[in-house]
Formats: sequence, structure tokens, C-alpha cells
Amino acid sequence: MMMLRGSVSQFIFRVALAAVAGSVCAFAQPDAVQVYEPINVERGVFNAKAKGTITPGGHAQEVFLGRIPFTGLEVPLNTPDQALQSAPIPHASATLPTGVIQGLGVGFTGFTVQYAPPDTNAAVSAKHIVQWVNAAYGIYDRASGVWSGPFAGNTPWLGFGGGCEKNNDGDPIIKYDRAHDRWVYTQFSVSNKPYLQCFAVSAVGDPGTISVRWAYSFGNKDFPDYPKMGVWPSGYFLSFNIFKNGFSFSGPLACAVDSATAIAGGSPKMICNQLSSSTGSLLPSDLDGPTAPPPNSPNYFVAFGSNSLQFWKFTPNFAAGTATFTGPATVPVSAFSRACSGGTCIPQPGTTQKLDSLADRLMYRNAYSYRNGVESIVLNHSVTPGNGAASGIRWYEVRISSGSFSIAQQSTFSPDSNSRWMGSVAMNNAGTIAVGYSVSSTSVNPGIRFTGRCSGDPSNSMQAEVNAVPGFGSQLPSLNRWGDYSSIVVDPADDSKFWFTTQYLQNNGTFNWSTAIVPITFTCP
Repeated sequence: MMMLRGSVSQFIFRVALAAVAGSVCAFAQPDAVQVYEPINVERGVFNAKAKGTITPGGHAQEVFLGRIPFTGLEVPLNTPDQALQSAPIPHASATLPTGVIQGLGVGFTGFTVQYAPPDTNAAVSAKHIVQWVNAAYGIYDRASGVWSGPFAGNTPWLGFGGGCEKNNDGDPIIKYDRAHDRWVYTQFSVSNKPYLQCFAVSAVGDPGTISVRWAYSFGNKDFPDYPKMGVWPSGYFLSFNIFKNGFSFSGPLACAVDSATAIAGGSPKMICNQLSSSTGSLLPSDLDGPTAPPPNSPNYFVAFGSNSLQFWKFTPNFAAGTATFTGPATVPVSAFSRACSGGTCIPQPGTTQKLDSLADRLMYRNAYSYRNGVESIVLNHSVTPGNGAASGIRWYEVRISSGSFSIAQQSTFSPDSNSRWMGSVAMNNAGTIAVGYSVSSTSVNPGIRFTGRCSGDPSNSMQAEVNAVPGFGSQLPSLNRWGDYSSIVVDPADDSKFWFTTQYLQNNGTFNWSTAIVPITFTCP
């Protein structure tokens, strides 16, 4: 969110010239179903490549992030992680990637860093890559290798009116809806009230042309922080962390948007379930690969708890305005403690400034695949490995069978004293798993690395990591925020290659981040 750094009481809201009015559903008791009607659904041909102001003038700003409280049990700090993989599988089926793409940030023509962290994410089709950061996106043509952009993040809503058009507030997510060959843009508008979540869906196959756009209002009190989205056959599913008046955590909100109605020309409802503040930050399942889940499968929301993963099943009925939302199903995992107790402790060389681990939540995405009759979810978060590193990557493969969840694999990847965090993980159609992440230590500048495993490798293990994009600078005082999220996706052109995007630094400084889009290919037996 684009707000001045400091305590919540110090945030200064920018004034917009117009506010959008519409139907607002006030939050009810925890776990209550709420129905949101869309605001101002517009259909037509809208240019997502229009020229506009990339970022407002003025000094650079740190974006808002609401912290997620955790009252569960944790392993004492510096206790050895029983799931620690202290040495990688000696062979590497992936090599140093060629064709790394310079993303938005320092070094990208026409882009000026105004915010930190970047909230880097990307989506991929056979023809395009769209990368979106705070507060602009670019469209990359895979055939020509040419970028279009950067374009201001609110470009899809030019002419729409209200906060979606006036504000460029970030927390963006870009998704490719493979089943419909559509691109889905969403970001929030929170600089003035009512708080909005803005949506735009492209024409078939063309991320540069918007065919339908709309918004939902959260009213004036329920701040919808950290939205994350998954594409599913029954809708677009989203999670939010709701902060009452921008101050206190009310709990996560699980939502489903009627994507079929939106694409077909109707007025798409959003059905939500508000959970209590005792539940952590959620992620909806996001479909990878060519095969849809079994018919009538619910979407699977997940959070972590005390040495556990917690799953909910969400089945919306848009016609009736109802939903079935059940859970949590609690699945024990190897005991862990959150890296940095969920906050800031990642070291860097040449400075006392530590970086934020964001270990108070699971990392984007909740990647689902269905291959050879097996339903799998892969997840990751940052934990204290107990080997001297401040953070390691705890990853899981979860299997779903007859509606029940079980851990197929889990381990913590931390082969040395370097810290690894801000990860994203996915599985391709061959069962190969790849996880990308940031790396840093007192001798290693923050950079980009990845590891992975072939389906035939020993269970609970990752291969030797690859140093994809070295860092050449450290983030200096007094900016500790890093990433907020990254993303790895499976290439729909072959359902084999992965694309990972996140931030790194080319030089010492603050508000001087760069990003890269890293192609990852494994050659497995």
C-alpha cells in the first residue's frame, strides 16, 4: 500500500478527487458468509498500454504492511530444525540459467523507484510475460524479446472513475487465466475511502487490452491488506488480511469472485468468509498445469499454525449467494520457529541494517497441480534453521486424497550460514519442484538463487542451489523492508520450465531495488 512509513497513526492519506459509491457489505461475526455486489461494471475496449504517470512525485515511501500476530507454540530459537537438510543432493539438474530478463526497477528504462518493497510478481502465457511491481507493470513479448511499458498500475482503470482510477496504491497481483486465455489485473485502492479492490480482465490472449473491469467496496473501516489471488475452475479466489480502521488485525478474509459471469458479460458477485483474528494469513490454491482438479473440487485455503498447516475448503454458490466453507483441517508438520520471530533479522555485508523476513505468514503462492491422478499442493515459508543462519526455506508437498490432507514431503533448505527467505515454490507437470528465494549474509549481498528436485530424487531433499543473479549492494539504514512477496510460475508453453521473479540490489542504497525474471529448467531422468 502506498502510504508514508511510520506507525499507523502517522500515515498520511493522499486526497483523491472522487470516491466510488456502491454496495458495501459490513463484516459480520467471524466465519460468516458475506456477499459483495460489484461496483460500476464496465465492458468495452480499454487500453492497458496507455501512457500515464508511473508514480507520483515526491520522496520515496515505504509501503504499509499489517503484521500478523502469532500466539502459538514455537521451537526455541537456535534449536536445530529436525527437518533441516544441511547438505543438498550433490548433483544439480538445473544449470546457471541463460536468458535472465531484467525486470522493472533500477536499470529499466522509464522506471523510477518510488516505493519499497516492490511486491514483485509475474504471470506467463505462451506469448507474453507480465510483471507487476509497486507501482507499474510491463508486458514482455516472448517472440521478439521486447518490453512494452512501464505502465502505471492504475492504467487498466483509466476512465473508470473513483479510487481505482485516481489511486495507484499497489499490492498488485497479475494472473494468467489459462482456461480462458485471459489476463487478470487486481490491486487495491486505499488512499481514500471507501477501500476498494479493483479488477480488470483482458480480451482473449491480449494483456494490453482490457475487456471488462469492476471493483468491490470494503467500506470505510475494513482495510483489505496483502491481497493474494488464485485461479480456479469455479472462480478467482482471494485472501485478504483485514485490519479494522487500519490498526488492529480482525482476521483473514477468504473470497471467491464469479469469474465465469465476469467473462460472459454479467455482474460478478464476490462471496467471502471472515475468519477470526486467531487465524493466520491465508493463501488460496492456484492451479498450475494443463489438468483441472477433479470435478466440483473446492478451493483450498491454507495458513500455518503451531507446528502445523491448516486447510479450509471453499465452495461458492454464486447463483444463490451462499458458500460452503469448512475447516480447518490441521495437519502436523515438523516443529519450527518463524525466522526472526516473524520480523527483521536478516544480515547483510557492510551495514548493521537488517532485512525483514516476513516470516509471519506463508509465502505466495499456494501452488496446486493435478497430475496422473495425484493432487498436490506445494508451499513454503521462512523458519529458523538452527544452524547459524537467520532464515531457511521450509517447503512442503501436501497430497490431497478423498478430501484429506497429508504431508508427502517436507524439509528446511539451509545448506550453510547464508540466510534464505522470501521464497516461492511450484511443481511442474513432471513432478519437478522448483523454489526461488532471496539470499543474504554478512558476506553475501542480497541476491537471487533457486534450488529444486526431480521427482525421482530422494524424498525431503533439494539439489545443489544455483546462484541466478548475484547481488552487488546492501540495503542501507533505515530501510528494512524486503520483497513482501515473490512469485514462481510454471510455463504453460511446455508445462516444464519455471519463471521466478523477485528483487535484488545492484548497489548500496535505499529505494534502489532492481528485479529480474529468471527462467529455470531442470533436466531430469
